[in-house]
Amino acid sequence: MNGGKMDKRYGLPTAICMVIGIVIGSGVFIKGGKVLSLTGGDMGQAVLVVGIVGVICIVCSLVFAQLGSRYEKVNGFVDYAEAALGPRYAYYVGWFATTIYYPTLATILAFFAAMFTLALFGVPSLDFAAGTVSAEAVGLGAAYLMLGYGINAISPKLAGRMQVSMTVVKLIPLVLMAVVGTVAGLTNGATALVLHAQTTPVPGGLFVGVVAFAFAYEGWITATSINAELKNARRNLPLALIVGALFCTALYCLYIFSMSAVGDVDTIIGTWPLGERLPGIAFSKVFGNAAGTLVYVFVAVSCLGTMNGLIMGSCRGMYSVAVRGMGPRPEFYGDLDRQNNFSVKSSLAGLMISGFWYAWTVIMWMKGPDFMGGIHNSPWLGWEPDEISIVTLYAIYIPMFLSLMVRGRDFGPVRRYVLPGAGVLCCLFMVYSCFVGKGFQQVGGYLIFFAVVMLVGWALDRRRRKRVPAAEK
Repeated sequence: MNGGKMDKRYGLPTAICMVIGIVIGSGVFIKGGKVLSLTGGDMGQAVLVVGIVGVICIVCSLVFAQLGSRYEKVNGFVDYAEAALGPRYAYYVGWFATTIYYPTLATILAFFAAMFTLALFGVPSLDFAAGTVSAEAVGLGAAYLMLGYGINAISPKLAGRMQVSMTVVKLIPLVLMAVVGTVAGLTNGATALVLHAQTTPVPGGLFVGVVAFAFAYEGWITATSINAELKNARRNLPLALIVGALFCTALYCLYIFSMSAVGDVDTIIGTWPLGERLPGIAFSKVFGNAAGTLVYVFVAVSCLGTMNGLIMGSCRGMYSVAVRGMGPRPEFYGDLDRQNNFSVKSSLAGLMISGFWYAWTVIMWMKGPDFMGGIHNSPWLGWEPDEISIVTLYAIYIPMFLSLMVRGRDFGPVRRYVLPGAGVLCCLFMVYSCFVGKGFQQVGGYLIFFAVVMLVGWALDRRRRKRVPAAEK
């Protein structure tokens, strides 16, 4: 530290590597096959989906870089919300992150980690069309989730070390398939077969694909938080974001294109609706059957690494709200455990919320056990929590970008109007894609649920504010 400020310790190369490491995760393995299925195996349209989301990522991250250049003590989207619109808006953003955003993404990753683990042993996990979910997948996913929260609550330092090591692991299959798979497909003629095949995209598949693949880029907002420790941040942060995001986009596009090495559009489409089997099929074609099985080890570890990162945020969710003096019982959730200097109470709250979302995901969206009389068949309840919560985050960004346009008087026209204006358009496109892709009933059902959650957050905070004057009397 230097005079209360963080040392400027990172140069441009380090910043670029940090952006790449943060953005690249398990999403491309989970959602890549889904995008290809939605586009009917049309490689051009699938790559277009990846490119569109990449552009949105770059534009929005550049807007946050402008905010970061004004407020160096920001670290994540809740802090950006407070810097842009004040503590009240930040509270509701933090409440959304704690109750919906972090736990929904963590739970879907826990389940997919279980799915890829079981694939190693040939154990089926999910038949989405039939609405059957195996007990093994449900149990193992729940175990992964509880283990993740346990490690983060008891030993946050160990959780941090795990995050670094898993970042390396997740790059290995992605780079291998993107490079070797693309070359193999082009040389053996498999790619040509896929490119010349007759394809029939799912109606609205491009918009559904955009919403789905946003999962693969999620995390870019975290990359903007290094500005306080970056040398010449005003110049290097936008450069790092652009170069890093372009690298991720290029690698993602290559990976998606390398799936053409399968050589059969029907096989690619046959992985519908999740596409979780596609990495194994593609690796078997290129590297042999053993590699087709082994890749699930890397993908499972990648899912667990991304899950761990989200759990790190979830464990700190109630604490981040409490330290602002807001929300339910700030004195309780803001209390740190003396042994590990961490908020165990906040972690337990995160685990309980994630438990709710795990049950919701398995029963409502995956249409699991039918003990609820088929209530999960209603589109008003059958929305995909992880994808729709990411789009919610883009909607939350819009007022923040507009605030920058109003208050950024010290910026030139490009930084004050052009970039934030482009960011608003990108966010509106994501919201539009969600409405078109998911449909009115799914979006409407989610918005009702979202409104109830926000109302609970308002009521709890209002109750706290009523207690404060009484305590002071």
